Amino acid sequence: MDTSREIVVITGFGPFRQYVVNPSWEAAKGLKIAGLGLNIEVHIKEIPVSYAKCQQVLDNIWQTMTPKMVIHLGIALGAKGITLEQTGKDYCYKDRDVSGLCPAGHCCVEGGPEQLNSSIDMRSLSKHLKSMGLDVIYSRDAGRYLCDFVYYYSLYHGKGKAALIHVPASGSLASPERLVPQLQTIIQNLLQQLDSPAHTT
Repeated sequence: MDTSREIVVITGFGPFRQYVVNPSWEAAKGLKIAGLGLNIEVHIKEIPVSYAKCQQVLDNIWQTMTPKMVIHLGIALGAKGITLEQTGKDYCYKDRDVSGLCPAGHCCVEGGPEQLNSSIDMRSLSKHLKSMGLDVIYSRDAGRYLCDFVYYYSLYHGKGKAALIHVPASGSLASPERLVPQLQTIIQNLLQQLDSPAHTT
């Protein structure tokens, strides 16, 4: 492994309901091939749509790697564009996962803060991306299902060094050919914000 390159981990979700091939995982695989630049080493992980199993994958990421950032990709049913999520929530996980289970106490981290925010300012990032011609949406409600659960867990264990990007579940933008170049631009700009003097001081 080249120690001069910084690690960025990108995750997508596994099969879910009618989505036997999950667009978020296809996008993650596409980003691994496309890359994020010479100084970034991209690792990808598929996350099962299971509250218990997803924690095992995330623990592996945070305990065995030292990522600059973990980017979680998830699908948003009915969405027409790409959504940048600011906040992960700890409570009220009442929708069952693919195993028919809910997390203990319907929460992500027992005794954790009610919500956690990414270290990335998604509002200013979305404004910047819109000025570049990308149609992105800013959100503070990630839906209280697996995407939100995974996001909070990563924000908690990664001290804010995580991001959640919701992509359309279907339609023309859900195809890797259209989605991957846009996500590549979004993530590169996200990492630039992380490296900016205002962010590091």
